[in-house]
Amino acid sequence: MSGEVALLVTFPAFVSELPWLGGVKYQKMLSVAKKWVRDVSLLAATIVCCALFAHADAALLLEEPYGHFGAFTATGHAAVYLTRICADTPTVLRRCKEGETGVVISRYNKVAGRDWLAIPLIPYLYAVDGSDEIPLFANPKIVAFLRNQYRQKHLEEVAPPTGNWTQLVGASYDRSIYGFVIETTEEQDDAFIREFNSRPNKSHFNLLAHNCADFASGVINFYYPHTLHRNVIADIGITTPKHISKLLVKFSTRHPELRSSSFVVPQVPGTVPRSTHVHGVIESLLKSKKYLLPAVAFHPIITGLLAAAYVSDGRFDPNRHAMILESGRELEPPLPSGERRSYESELNGLVAKHWPFVHHEDSWERLQASAEPQFDEEGRPILQMRLGEQFVNLGIARENILNDSPALAQQLLMARLRTELRRGEPRASDMDVMNDWSLLQRIAPPR
Repeated sequence: MSGEVALLVTFPAFVSELPWLGGVKYQKMLSVAKKWVRDVSLLAATIVCCALFAHADAALLLEEPYGHFGAFTATGHAAVYLTRICADTPTVLRRCKEGETGVVISRYNKVAGRDWLAIPLIPYLYAVDGSDEIPLFANPKIVAFLRNQYRQKHLEEVAPPTGNWTQLVGASYDRSIYGFVIETTEEQDDAFIREFNSRPNKSHFNLLAHNCADFASGVINFYYPHTLHRNVIADIGITTPKHISKLLVKFSTRHPELRSSSFVVPQVPGTVPRSTHVHGVIESLLKSKKYLLPAVAFHPIITGLLAAAYVSDGRFDPNRHAMILESGRELEPPLPSGERRSYESELNGLVAKHWPFVHHEDSWERLQASAEPQFDEEGRPILQMRLGEQFVNLGIARENILNDSPALAQQLLMARLRTELRRGEPRASDMDVMNDWSLLQRIAPPR
């Protein structure tokens, strides 16, 4: 390893593990050092991102389950992101123009009677038009507000005020999303546009035979015929998002000439309930006590056969080697565990010294839960909060969080960082945490 590369790899961890010395001189040194690391890392990440996406133009999206239905089936949702295809309307496809980021195309039940809708990437993930409008923190009120505002602006012709269209706008507020990318050609994209614009777009959704995973399989199979199919054994013949993702990864391994990669879009931090791990059909049965115990009691032999089927053909970890797709724009490495612990330790020390009341998180919980979401003059989301007899605006996007109320901004950033620094699967990129930490330092009181 060259000296420059070794410095780039070790310097962020060294900075994050420095003692909390205090003093203006140290703070200036730390600020300059982290800015240097951030700029160099951004350049490196941009180069990596361009290399990955220059030739990788279709991504199968595997989306974690959530809510009551997710607890019942745990199979999640499937969609396809196409980087060179955009949409004049949610049902009319075209080639992208310069600067556009492509669409996510998917099937969902009871969406305006359509078989599929195409939604631009950023709105599909965050229900806003641009990356500078993405909220750093989300609660159910914020999510409902952003979705409805986007619907009124872009989807009124195909989406009534209520309905399952909400599943296709702001998806990353409800769940983490894994992507498996494979290279396509411009000729394939043009053929896809002609074919899907000419087909009748009428819903024939069926959970067992024509579900979201069947549709996603059809999209990928249009580019690479007979690549994805249902699993008769581990999924008892039902097409599931996890199985077709596993098949695409295997196909990519067998065809290294088709440049491929994987990524994860973490669920946005906030008070929206967290999504859960995605499973196949038999896997859901074996990992749920409410299903497994009765099955073992009444059909122990059949249950044993199902377990053997899962072990032989059902295991697949979508999180393995996945980069973080940060704000829908750049691929970043996940935060290393050593740095996560260092940030967590420093955050706990900062809170204990300067904001001991924040240990009682119900103060922030009450404030954000009762606040009303709005837009500022630039169209970025804010929360209007009542403090005593006054109303205070809190910017909740990265571009406006420092505008009005430092004390409230501190609480939001600490709530966000606590989510990002939890143990488990990657919840944030190294760059995302560094940027959030930099924002917190800018509004932290002097030591």
